[in-house]
Amino acid sequence: MNASEVLRIVDSLHREKNIEKETVFCVIESALVTAAKRHFGDDADIEFFIERETGEIAGRCGQEELDYEEVIGRIGAQTAKQVIIQKVREAERDSQIDEFNEVVDDIISGTVHRNEGRVTTVTLGAVEAILPRSEQIPGDTHQPNERIRALVTEVKAQGSRIKVVLSRTRPNFVKRLFESEIPEISDGVILVNAISREPGYRSKVAVSSIDSKVDCVGACVGVRGNRIKVVIDELAGERIDIVRYDEDPLVLIPNALQPAEVDEVILCQMMGRAIVLVRDDQLSLAIGKRGQNVRLASKLCGWDIEIMTQTELESQIDRAVRGFCDIEGVNEDLANQLVGEGYLSYDDLSVIEPTDLIAMGELTEEDVDKIVEEAEKRALVAEQRAEEEKKIRKQQQAIEKAAEQARAAEEAAQKAAQRQAELEAGKAKAAAAEAQDGTTPDQAAPADPAKTE
Repeated sequence: MNASEVLRIVDSLHREKNIEKETVFCVIESALVTAAKRHFGDDADIEFFIERETGEIAGRCGQEELDYEEVIGRIGAQTAKQVIIQKVREAERDSQIDEFNEVVDDIISGTVHRNEGRVTTVTLGAVEAILPRSEQIPGDTHQPNERIRALVTEVKAQGSRIKVVLSRTRPNFVKRLFESEIPEISDGVILVNAISREPGYRSKVAVSSIDSKVDCVGACVGVRGNRIKVVIDELAGERIDIVRYDEDPLVLIPNALQPAEVDEVILCQMMGRAIVLVRDDQLSLAIGKRGQNVRLASKLCGWDIEIMTQTELESQIDRAVRGFCDIEGVNEDLANQLVGEGYLSYDDLSVIEPTDLIAMGELTEEDVDKIVEEAEKRALVAEQRAEEEKKIRKQQQAIEKAAEQARAAEEAAQKAAQRQAELEAGKAKAAAAEAQDGTTPDQAAPADPAKTE
């Protein structure tokens, strides 16, 4: 390998493998050192240097100058070539890692290569990435050669190759889609402040505008919903609620619970809980199907949201005050303070910070330990009672369902018997009418002209 060949190899690897020339020079130098040590020993002080402009190779072992051609002759050209190839592959891998590290948490486009079990392999240029089933939107199916967009979540070395993990379920995937489809977001005029998501079902996106003339919600929706429709289509029809962000939780929480109408929000700072009061006709809408609406709103706002009506709140407060007063060491004033801070059950009281309870009731640490211990016992009893009541309700529902099925079967049998009776009565009536006329159906039929003379 003469000087001109070295330069040609460096230039070729730089263009084909996208490796910096300096890196290639260093790789060849390191490969030559590694190969030479296989002959001279690992303890040998060997160095090789390639002149960047001319490609000339110089080396030394300790203080002795090494002739490159002689060294190659001793260690074998094939050995040197193998080491260089190995080092180049490592350099290519490192270059790819650097390249993909720059797009971590960004959307990238690729082509589906194949589906293997619970993993979809996606081709990203010269690299194959994986999209695990856990990172795919529920109900999504990807066919080979299909174009796909996903979020890069992880890049790491795996032997001489790299492992790139993609995702379509992360909240940031929704954020990047908004940035790509809504110019005001990519320009920084509209900010995406928070996102909560249940992939494939529903997302809530809180946005705000730094320009009072720009309606953040309207800009995200677009004319006749054309902007948000592109995002929804990419997410396989996932429902997206766009809400107006506000730093005041008293404003943000009602926005996050839309489309439900909220009457009042009570913040319990110590518990990190927000009690939201709604009318009876808004209760199911605020909670959402299987609790989805309130669950997403809680994640979006960072508060533990509890939905209840005014009547339910008054009932819980009354029950909590009476229950706390039954605990030794808790008087009515302390019970009212606890309820005012959002502690509405024994379970809540069992996790209270001792310092907070000491400050509220001017209690000793020993008193606090006793109160918390008693609250834990009562919380366990209440939990067991709730489980028993749940079992009883299930049994009652099963009994009611069986009774309903029995009633339905009885009604069906009665209707069938009634229809049969009506049919028999009809037949009897027809027979009576025929007997009264003195004819039978055969007699009443006209004679065949062909048989009449």
